[in-house]
Amino acid sequence: MNNFWLKLKQPQRAIYALAPLAGITDSPFRQLCREHGADVVYSEMASVAALSHAPAKTLELLKATKKEAPYVVQLFGARPEQFARAARLISHNKTIKADGLDINFGCPVSKVMKQGAGAALFKDLTKARQVIEAVLANTDLPVSVKVRSRVGQVTVIDFLRAIKDLPIQAVMIHGRSLAQGFSGPVDAKIIKQARRYFAGVILANGGVKDIVSAKTLWQESAADGVGIGQGALGRPWIFQELKNKKTSRPDVKEIILKHAKLVEKYNGNFGEFRKHLCWYAAGLPNAKKLREQFIKVNSLGDVRKILNLKF
Repeated sequence: MNNFWLKLKQPQRAIYALAPLAGITDSPFRQLCREHGADVVYSEMASVAALSHAPAKTLELLKATKKEAPYVVQLFGARPEQFARAARLISHNKTIKADGLDINFGCPVSKVMKQGAGAALFKDLTKARQVIEAVLANTDLPVSVKVRSRVGQVTVIDFLRAIKDLPIQAVMIHGRSLAQGFSGPVDAKIIKQARRYFAGVILANGGVKDIVSAKTLWQESAADGVGIGQGALGRPWIFQELKNKKTSRPDVKEIILKHAKLVEKYNGNFGEFRKHLCWYAAGLPNAKKLREQFIKVNSLGDVRKILNLKF
C-alpha cells in the first residue's frame, strides 16, 4: 500500500485538506485548491449503490487529473457488499486516479440518512465496522473515515473504540454533533481526546474560515491538521494563506477565469459553476450586480464578458 498519509504527517506542521462537499468539490475546484496549497483533496460523496448498479455516471463524476494527487474518493451508503464492489471498482480505475478511499459517517442530509448512510451509519457501530472491513478487504489504497463528534448517544470516542484494531490511516472529525448540523461551536476537546484511541492522522473539521480559526482549531484539538470545506468556497487560496500565515488578496479575476477554463475542459457544466461564481463575488466591488450576472452564465464566453467589465 502506498500510504501518502505517512508522508503528509510531519511534526509542527499542519496538514491542510479540502474537505468533501457534495456538488462542490469536483475536479476543477480540486485542481485550484491543490494549486493554492491544499495538501490533500477529497471528492464529492459517491454513492456505493450507484457504483454497484449503474456506475457510468458516478465514475465520470469521480474522474481526476494527476494534478489533484493526493486525491481521496469519498463513498457513502449502507450495505457492506456495495461498499466492497465500489472499492474494487475505484481501486482499479485508471481515469479516477484515486490515492485513497474515504467512508462517510457524518452526512446529516435526510435523504442520505434515510438510506441508513452517513450519520445514520455512525450510530450502528456493528454495521459501520462491517462496512469498513468490506472496504479494507477490497482495496490496496489507504482507507480513511469522516465522522462527527456525536450522533445521538454515540460519540466519536465510542466509534473509534469499536474500530481501534482496523488499519484505518486517517480520520477527519467534524467537531459538531448531528443535532448541530453545520453551525454552532466546534468541540475541539473531543477531537483531542480521540488521539487516545487512534494512532493515525487526525484532521479537525468545522468552522475554519481564516487564519485565526484554523490555528485555534489545530492547536486546541492537537490534531495533525484541519479539513476546510465552506471556508474555501470562493477562496481556494485560503490554503496558501494558512501556510504563509498571512492574509492575501490575489487577482480574483484571474482565478475565476482559470476556474472557468477548467470547467469547460472538464464537463462544460456552467450551470453548476454559477454557485462558485457567486462565492467569488463576495468581497468584490458591486458584488450584488456581479451575482446577478453570474447566475445567468452559460459558457466560458459569458464569463469572459463579465470579467472584462470594470469592478
